[in-house]
Amino acid sequence: MPAEVYASLGSNQDRENNIRLAVKALRAHYGTLRLSPVYQNKAVGFAGDDFLNMVVAFNTEESPDVVQQQFRRIEDAAGRVRGGAKFAPRQLDIDLILYDDLVRSDEDLSLPREDIEIYGFVLLPLAELAPDVLHPVLKSSYAQMWQTFTGERNLQRVELDFDA
Repeated sequence: MPAEVYASLGSNQDRENNIRLAVKALRAHYGTLRLSPVYQNKAVGFAGDDFLNMVVAFNTEESPDVVQQQFRRIEDAAGRVRGGAKFAPRQLDIDLILYDDLVRSDEDLSLPREDIEIYGFVLLPLAELAPDVLHPVLKSSYAQMWQTFTGERNLQRVELDFDA
């Protein structure tokens, strides 16, 4: 049975084109996607241009490791440079945040990704896309988590056409 996968997409360099590139590449590989609204937010951890962020969901038979490898290929196609600072400008960042209810933490992958609990730019789009889905560890819905979220909530919704 296919797994339900959620991924967070972000970019602060050539933002609109890179987010569109990611959605197009994910559609080409995984088929039907469910898309959250897109949000603009300030860079976190460094001074830089604002980011665009969103969450996408899809179903796949691929393992979490294979999904993550596919995300890396898409990032590379967008010109992502690896090995720099954790908090730095990004052509494209695609993070696997949920893979069904899998709970995993090792050197390769941490699921569910803790960014869900830390960053509003991950939690809000996830809460809008999957409001009633329960966090596999906390057992709270993402809508409930957003209602009680005490982190940065200064997010501006941005209209972005994915058919362009």
